[in-house]
Amino acid sequence: MKKKYLIGILIFIPFLQILLLPFANRIEPVILGLPFLQFWLFLWIAVTPLCTWAIFRIQKKQGGLE
Repeated sequence: MKKKYLIGILIFIPFLQILLLPFANRIEPVILGLPFLQFWLFLWIAVTPLCTWAIFRIQKKQGGLE
């Protein structure tokens, strides 16, 4: 039962990018030489597949979909 909640949270995490995007729409600060918005987008390009991979591992451990 707890794993279902964890999967739900992992599915929701990438959608945070859309909800928080108006707050990230700025140039300063510069992180790793990138404007903040560009860094934000590149960060989510890395985070989204990690969430998908974690969901896959949880479901594989459970023996597939219920």
